[in-house]
Amino acid sequence: MPDTAPVTVIDHPLVQHKLAILRDKNTDVRSFRDLCREISMLMAFEAMRHLPLEEVTVETPVAPARVRRLSGKKLALIAILRAGLVMVDGILTLVPAARVGHIGLYRDPQTLAPVQYYNKLPSDVAERDVFLLDPMLATGGSAVAAVSILKGLGAKAIRLLCILGAPEGIAAVHEAHPDVEIILAAQDERLNEHGYIVPGLGDAGDRIYGTR
Repeated sequence: MPDTAPVTVIDHPLVQHKLAILRDKNTDVRSFRDLCREISMLMAFEAMRHLPLEEVTVETPVAPARVRRLSGKKLALIAILRAGLVMVDGILTLVPAARVGHIGLYRDPQTLAPVQYYNKLPSDVAERDVFLLDPMLATGGSAVAAVSILKGLGAKAIRLLCILGAPEGIAAVHEAHPDVEIILAAQDERLNEHGYIVPGLGDAGDRIYGTR
């Protein structure tokens, strides 16, 4: 059995401070949406430490300088609809040249299995370093299905970025896709009988779009 990729928790003070406000049931829709964007950007800043650099020469106003810049590795940000959309904008602030894709999934009420209803991905996703985005990793069903879709198109370098994760979801992803690194702002205690993360922050999609 292959080694299991790590679970990384971004414990930066700014991330944790913003997450504390995000959890508060009294945080309004606009603030919740803005916080999701900000936390996503801060998480991506840390998650992209692995990106390779190359040395080049540029001309400053004074003299030539040897500098380091990204070596051209192509990135793809793939949002799991609908809540994953809110994470894209913040990360695009850091990497505006990244390509963006969308995967739409819903849970079949009878089988509880994820069903794909939408898929629009970069045509060269197999050649890109992929960040799969969803604020909540609860049961893990949607994340497992989305990774399977990406791998089916040839993607190999896949990282899953979620603001919150439950042990059940983490276990499900690692059982199905042990090579996928999971990056979180916090790992919570458990799921309740309704599949919500505890203590969590409620339904992320409803709180982002004001549909609760």
